[in-house]
This record gives sequence, C-alpha cells and structure tokens, in this order.
Amino acid sequence: MVTAHGEGRSGSHYARIRQGILEGRTGPGTVLIPSALSAQYNVSRTPVREALIRLEQDGLVEQATRGYVVRTRTPEEILQICEARIALEATMAQAAAVRRTELDLARLVHVHEATAATTDPVELRTLNSEWHVVLRDAGHNPTISELMERLDAQLKAYDSYTAPATDLPDNLSQIVAEHAGILDAVSRRDAAAARDRMVAHQSRTRDLRLGAFARSARGAF
Repeated sequence: MVTAHGEGRSGSHYARIRQGILEGRTGPGTVLIPSALSAQYNVSRTPVREALIRLEQDGLVEQATRGYVVRTRTPEEILQICEARIALEATMAQAAAVRRTELDLARLVHVHEATAATTDPVELRTLNSEWHVVLRDAGHNPTISELMERLDAQLKAYDSYTAPATDLPDNLSQIVAEHAGILDAVSRRDAAAARDRMVAHQSRTRDLRLGAFARSARGAF
C-alpha cells in the first residue's frame, strides 16, 4: 500500500523528470535508469518507478531493456498528435463561445493584451500557451482540457527542434492576429466562427511544426 508520503515523493520526482523532458534537457532517446535516478535523488527506487510509470501513461517515456527511454516519435506520430489537437482545440473554442463567463472573457483579453505588448520570443511562447489554457478553461470541459494537456506535453518535448521556425517575428505576430480573431468570435458568442478560426490557426501551426521537423538535422524522430 502506498502511503500519502510515498505519493508525495513520487509526485515530486514525476514533476522533476517531466520538466526535464519538456524543457529539452532530457531529450528523445535518453535512457532513464531507475537505479541511477534513485541514487541521483537519494531515494529508494519505488517512488522513481512510480514516477516513470506515470510518465509512460502520459506518452513521454516507454519501457526499454535497461529501464525507460524518453519516447522518440516519428513524423507520422507528430502529425497524428497535431490532428488530434486541432479537433479538440476547435471543440473547446466552440464551447468557449457558448459557455464562457464574463470572467473567462476578461482573462482571455488580459493574456492576449500581454502577449501583444511583448516582443520577447520566450515570453511570447509562454503567453501564447497560457492563452490557449485560458481558452480551454472557458470551454468548461475538464475532460478535454486534461487530454489537451497530455498532447501539449508530447509536442513540447520537441520544441527545441521547432523554435527556430516558430519564434520568427512574422509567425509570432501572425499568432497574435489569429488569437485576436478567435477572441473576437468568443466575445460575440459566435461558436462557428470560433471553431473555424481555431482550425485555421492550428492547421497553420501544424504545417509550420512539421516543416521544421523535416528540415531538422536530427533526421527521423
């Protein structure tokens, strides 16, 4: 039986290992050996194994001969993740137009204005991601939001490969403009427009991301 203390420890190790993957410090193909991690963190292997099992369920690692390995995805898998995100994100944009409260709208406007006011690529990327999270919150469907969080994490592990393309000023300014169009539809409660504009926005982002993968010197993912 796992104690509450054990759950807390495995949770902290889960968050630590997950952050390393999402930030690119533990890249695709990296072998994660439970015994080495337990020695590194000065803990028993049990909470480390529990953390790795959770990361496997998230689709971030998979079992290997020596333990676990950070999952390496093919271009086809990346495309499938992007297509799933487009469908779910469009549904949430449509739902937000119908279900959003005035507080939801105020939060969307606040994050959008902060995004439009900065030119720092790192801050823009962070605010862009935050805007999408706030939009999902406005859709008031926790199940889809949870699925989206997992898909976001699976793509974020590859941000280091796409950053040179996605951080270009032209793309960043276009993202702000596309968000403005979606925000306008949500504010007017135009569900169809919110859905269609989100599909267009995410489809363009998908194509940009896949193009960056194709040009990457890393070869196949």
